Amino acid sequence: MSVPRHIAVIPDGNRRWAKARGLDPWEGHEAGAKNSELLIRESRRLGVREFSLWGSSLENLRKRPMTEKQELLRIYLTHFRKLLDDQEIMDEGVRVRCIGRWKEQFPDDLRQVIETISAKTEGNDRYALNFFLAYSGDDDMVGAFRKAVISGVRSEDVTADTVKSFLSTKDVAPVDLLIRTGDDPHLSAGFLMWETANSQLFFSEKLYPDFGAEDFSAAVTEY
Repeated sequence: MSVPRHIAVIPDGNRRWAKARGLDPWEGHEAGAKNSELLIRESRRLGVREFSLWGSSLENLRKRPMTEKQELLRIYLTHFRKLLDDQEIMDEGVRVRCIGRWKEQFPDDLRQVIETISAKTEGNDRYALNFFLAYSGDDDMVGAFRKAVISGVRSEDVTADTVKSFLSTKDVAPVDLLIRTGDDPHLSAGFLMWETANSQLFFSEKLYPDFGAEDFSAAVTEY
């Protein structure tokens, strides 16, 4: 079986999963977070070297009701603390990166945990685990062009490598397989638009909390 080097996941359907069960939206987010832990481990078991997960878009954080946003941030804090204490992360050489505007959007305690785990795993180089938090690909692309203009790059010197160097995803490898759950086959907010230009796409009808390790493995097998 040919295993993709880098898999990215758009985990759609947490809120619909909760609504179908008469639960609050954040209970769907909690179920999704628990499922993410399973998929992250499964990705390493299969030999996937880089795994990216879109935790939240910049737009969603801005427009969600305050109670839901607070609960989502609480879930992040709980699971990032758990990740920080996970010895497997160090034993297996996993580098954890968080990409997006999370420093602007997240409270101090959550920012500190994310910064700690990022620093702790910076030297790891066997696997990469990327979380996209308060992230928008559109916003990132616009920001990259602004940085390029400010830096004084001449138009005749612009190459694909130049564009990549100004993105917040400059250290992220091209995505081989992009998975979206939730029975709504489309892309959103320019998610990793540069890195997914040549990706194979896999759309699942299952809502994210129901897209388990077996479903993930089946997507990899189809690749």
